[in-house]
Amino acid sequence: MDYDDQLDRAISETPDIEETGSRFEVPDPEIRAEGNVTVYENFQATVDRLDRDEQHVMKFLQNELGTSAHIDESGRARFTGDFKQSRVAAAIEEYTDAFVVCPECGLPDTRLQDEQGATVLKCTACGALSPTGRE
Repeated sequence: MDYDDQLDRAISETPDIEETGSRFEVPDPEIRAEGNVTVYENFQATVDRLDRDEQHVMKFLQNELGTSAHIDESGRARFTGDFKQSRVAAAIEEYTDAFVVCPECGLPDTRLQDEQGATVLKCTACGALSPTGRE
């Protein structure tokens, strides 16, 4: 059996993988106004999906939205001011691009780690080390 025969056999025995879109989806923020505060109801679910420290995500959102905030006892984020769902969703997308998805392979299989005083994104899928570009 020569190389071409082996290659043809390998290709025919390899299962087809159907692309059904991205396997990584962050839940849409559930936002509601409560007086002069915007409550991010599913903040904890978002943090869990991103697999990041809630304080890191909160700090980023505070900077992006230009406001103060805290996490209440039930895991909801409470931002001072009135913010639309689309604005919070855009900030979460920015966070995901900067701190979760690998710029090399596009997978979310990453960890934040410190390298010589800088925070970098370490991809467990492809092994890439990438600067976060933000902090």
